[in-house]
Amino acid sequence: MSLLSYQIGSLVSVAELATQLEISRDAVNNYLDLLEKSFVIFRLPGFGRNLRNEMKKMNKIYFWDNGVRNALINQFGWKSSRGDWGQLWENYLIAERMKRNEYESWRANYYYWRLTSGAELDLVEEKGEEILGVEIKANNKEPKVPVSWRQGYPNANYQVINNDNWDSWVREVK
Repeated sequence: MSLLSYQIGSLVSVAELATQLEISRDAVNNYLDLLEKSFVIFRLPGFGRNLRNEMKKMNKIYFWDNGVRNALINQFGWKSSRGDWGQLWENYLIAERMKRNEYESWRANYYYWRLTSGAELDLVEEKGEEILGVEIKANNKEPKVPVSWRQGYPNANYQVINNDNWDSWVREVK
């Protein structure tokens, strides 16, 4: 779990975890499955429909509770003293959005999106025919929508979530 704690918001290789832990891939997958079923972690698979260069094999792993994650690595400092603030912010917002959607019975599928070229979105939320690509920023930067996202998914929406609008995004009312 400590290894996962250092990798929140990043692509996680089961093979790499198995090597580092000196156990089989099947054992790692069983542990990940147990942690997911126990509501400690959740996995985001890669999103892809058309583009050949979309990365879909590895998952990103997040914690349902950042406090559990921080306890595992004994890091409780203020955000100004942390090198992992962006990852914590992303983890928090994705988890809270998913919790809210579940609470409201708004069924959605969740993914990350990334190309081999490096273009990426932190979250893709799919509700029926609606697709929303989300970029999460711990500051107030407004990055442009990736050209490859717009070209590959011209009917999809795009949104940047940052310090200014995160609260309304998590508490969105329909």
